[in-house]
Amino acid sequence: MNVKEALMAGAEKSIFLNDIEVDPKTIKAVLINEVVPLDPTDDFYGATDGAYLSTTLPLFQQAGIYVDSAHDLLDLGIYLTNAIKTPKHATTIETQTITENLPLLEKELSLFPNIEVIMLMGDVAKKAFNQIAKKQQKKNAIPSVATYKIRQTEIYYGKIRLLPSYIMTGKNVLIEKSKVTMAAEDIAKMYQVITKE
Repeated sequence: MNVKEALMAGAEKSIFLNDIEVDPKTIKAVLINEVVPLDPTDDFYGATDGAYLSTTLPLFQQAGIYVDSAHDLLDLGIYLTNAIKTPKHATTIETQTITENLPLLEKELSLFPNIEVIMLMGDVAKKAFNQIAKKQQKKNAIPSVATYKIRQTEIYYGKIRLLPSYIMTGKNVLIEKSKVTMAAEDIAKMYQVITKE
């Protein structure tokens, strides 16, 4: 299945979608990042030396998952995506923007029937997923508190384990070392869940 083709029906041309082939049944974990980059080649499935991978792959390696590409992650059943499918042009992302992008994210998640874990990498991902949960079950899936307060809490959305964590892309990842450490710990936890280790 080509993810971009599966999601493009009726989508705007300015929307960035993952143009990759995936066997949807093999995906066990989805990591939802904040927003697509300005340049599609910097996204997870863009150039092999793209900006997003330059911060994401080291997080996986710090978690003990030695991979060299986003395709290596796909081989492990791990899919990377962004909550917001259009580049941001301001420092913050408005709630309305999250709401406008929700149908594509919902459709994207529905492509994968065997998801065991969804990692919410940052506040925008948490807000987006909470909007999805409110539509389905009339309440937030993730409590509206600081991430560090709920990282150790087991949270489920149906049978899917939700792991709130920290953003895995951007310059802040290079600065906030404690959040990098916590994100790597969360990734290791995700991997334990999907591998049953």
